[in-house]
Amino acid sequence: MDTVSLTGKELAAAINADTKQRAAARTEAGAAPRLALIVANDDPASAWYVNSLRKAAERLGIACDTVDLGADATAEAIRAELAARSADRATDGIMLQTPLPAGITLEDVSPAIAATKDVDGVSPLSLGLLTAGLTGFVPATAEAVVELLKHHDIPLSGRHVAVVGRSNVVGKPLAQLLLAENATVTVCHSRTTDLPAVTSAADVVVAAAGRIGLVTGAHVREGAVVVDVGTNEAADGGIVGDVEAESVRGKAAALSPVPGGIGPVTTALLMRHVVAAAENSAD
Repeated sequence: MDTVSLTGKELAAAINADTKQRAAARTEAGAAPRLALIVANDDPASAWYVNSLRKAAERLGIACDTVDLGADATAEAIRAELAARSADRATDGIMLQTPLPAGITLEDVSPAIAATKDVDGVSPLSLGLLTAGLTGFVPATAEAVVELLKHHDIPLSGRHVAVVGRSNVVGKPLAQLLLAENATVTVCHSRTTDLPAVTSAADVVVAAAGRIGLVTGAHVREGAVVVDVGTNEAADGGIVGDVEAESVRGKAAALSPVPGGIGPVTTALLMRHVVAAAENSAD
């Protein structure tokens, strides 16, 4: 079987083209949309991602402020910065970059982000709005999975989707988004008994656990669609996903690549959220 590559570059380009036009309109109206990136770590991979976000914002006409609080920042300092940016009328969107300092969780500090500026949908209020089916920003990575599948004409209504991973930034919100598309969703995790039996019964498998090679050909039935959300650092310094791609190719009908699949769509959606927040604040 030929396995189709579910690339995200074409979709990301289309989203970015629209975002750039909308950002230009906001700039002409008086102020460019502005994103605040709050960082509290010294992680090289995080620094690379923050730099890529800054460049993406620049290309699209979005102003971007990076606030480095340092890897030893306290929860109080992080909350104070998030609250200050939430109150700042010049800031349209806020993104808190992970990982956070040891002992601090996203749940400890994310409530300080105003829901109207929570462009990555990480606060309890944003997640609650998603669960209730109400309007709000959703985590961009979870949204990217659904948008990528739609872009490649992969049907979701009535189909069984197995999501491997239950984080608040991907697994759980993705389950809600898939339910909204009328999919039947199974969320798998470290306590799931016989993971291959569960995933191989699904029409679509989404790997989002952050473990290199967790999903193999043994986890996928013939003709299934596989979406790899993983972005793990390989031994050679490159980026690899959660799927053992070689064992899946030839068995799955489609597979998203890493890199080049979910990543560019996630960044594009995040930037679109910033512009949407700016538009909403102007209403």
